[in-house]
Amino acid sequence: MGLLERLLEFIGFGIGIPIGLLLGFFIFRYLEPRNLNFKEPTTKSIEVLDSNSLLDLLLELPRWVTSPDFERVDWLNKFMLHMWPHMDKASCKIIKSSAELTFAEYIGKFQIKSIEFDRLTLGAFPPKIHGVKAQYSNEDQLVLDLALIWAGNSDVALVIKLLSLQLNVQLVDLQISAATRIVLRPFVPTFPCFSTIAISLMEKPQIDFGLRVMGADIMAIPGLYQCVQEVVRKQLAKLYLWPQTYEIDILDSSVGADRKPIGILHVKIVKANNLLNKDFLGQSDPYVKLSLTGERLPSKKTTVKMNNLNPEWNEDFKLIIKDLASQVLQLRLYDWEKVGAHDYLGMQLVPINLLTPYEKKEFKLDLFNSTDPNDPHNKTPRGQIMVEMNFVPFFDDSKKFSKSFDTPGTGSSPHEHDIVSFCGTGLLLVRIISAEDVEGKHRTNPFVKIIFRGEQRKTKCIKKTRNPYWNEEFEFVLEEAPVKDLIHIEVMSKRRLLGFLSKESLGHVDMNLSDVVYNGHINEKYHLINSRDGIIHLELSWKVV
Repeated sequence: MGLLERLLEFIGFGIGIPIGLLLGFFIFRYLEPRNLNFKEPTTKSIEVLDSNSLLDLLLELPRWVTSPDFERVDWLNKFMLHMWPHMDKASCKIIKSSAELTFAEYIGKFQIKSIEFDRLTLGAFPPKIHGVKAQYSNEDQLVLDLALIWAGNSDVALVIKLLSLQLNVQLVDLQISAATRIVLRPFVPTFPCFSTIAISLMEKPQIDFGLRVMGADIMAIPGLYQCVQEVVRKQLAKLYLWPQTYEIDILDSSVGADRKPIGILHVKIVKANNLLNKDFLGQSDPYVKLSLTGERLPSKKTTVKMNNLNPEWNEDFKLIIKDLASQVLQLRLYDWEKVGAHDYLGMQLVPINLLTPYEKKEFKLDLFNSTDPNDPHNKTPRGQIMVEMNFVPFFDDSKKFSKSFDTPGTGSSPHEHDIVSFCGTGLLLVRIISAEDVEGKHRTNPFVKIIFRGEQRKTKCIKKTRNPYWNEEFEFVLEEAPVKDLIHIEVMSKRRLLGFLSKESLGHVDMNLSDVVYNGHINEKYHLINSRDGIIHLELSWKVV
């Protein structure tokens, strides 16, 4: 009976399959619908779409469609596509150097022995720019707002050595949508004509990614995906949301760009001992000239101590520091002469990097003829000079030094800057940038005259132009904030006729400096008084220590 059942099963299987295939063929062939009308996909006008369809569509449209002030930049996307292999390598180097500093903070903690990159590449597909908008600014910079979307095939893998274990962590399927701001600053006369790129986010970015640990997708754990995504978005916004920036140096700060003041150097010339006697009758009449390297400003001078080889001055001076690492204080002593050149007594140099911010330091220095170690005149004893020095950073720059030193008032109160602005020594910076449509009765050779607290400064004269460009900066060290002071800025023109020099006013402005003190910085264009169409572009800053 069992044999008969197996035989029937085999016969049924062998006969049923061919019959089933044959019947299926005839059913498909002869019961196929005869009237099939294939139509092209229909397009609808945007006016007939409902609100929900419009919202879904707007999320997919590029920024240059939804925002008319954004420009379409297909050419830039093509450029990035061709340059991406090289940009990928350069970007990975920056990511590695930045990440290594962060990794170093965790090594030794939580039993972590090392964190290293196993693989790092941003993939073959570059970000796509959906629109660019250039922002107008009076500042010496170019501001670009970009709408970026990136869905690349990046491969980022880390190896973390934890105790005796080795964890492999991989970031996969990274997708980013962000509104970014790129600032190229400051402009310099050296290619590529800017020294720094500052990158920031204008809103919280949209980020999606997968995370695998030892090959397992931990983002599949219920609830973890949304939590990690939100934490990453908040951390990125905290670090780089405008006005926070991530800066990339393109050129060295000493190349092309004007160095910005970072603090005030307080110098006290105390006394000198056993100076050379350069006079035949009587003794030398010494005085000290002091200056900083890298500055074109005239040297500051002490008073002359008549007929004295051991003078005591106890005179205080304030100098502006722009580079703590490289600048040097130069001290030169001279014998004053009523007639003829003043006799040279000796010199000495003090590097500013020997100072600790906020700490007064005393130096007792031997005088030499020159800095040349092979100079035979250096063997001649020239006496000694004693000075006291103290470097005090500006309030805005004090954070640079707060990591190593306890700086007074670095900021627990949100109103601290407003309070400090009215206290103590500060620096008023006046930059004369340019003028427009200034016109005189005769030839226009414009220059600017600045009068502040009885002190007068002048820019260089630009010949035969109605739209001069100076970009010259003037510094005023003040003991207190100029809240009630006025500064007079006047555009003048001069010409020489038959040997006589004549000057003509082309317009002026009188500015109350209280706004500069309150705001810390002003960069504006002003209409000139007593000028038909004249405009002057000024930048004023107030820095406090």
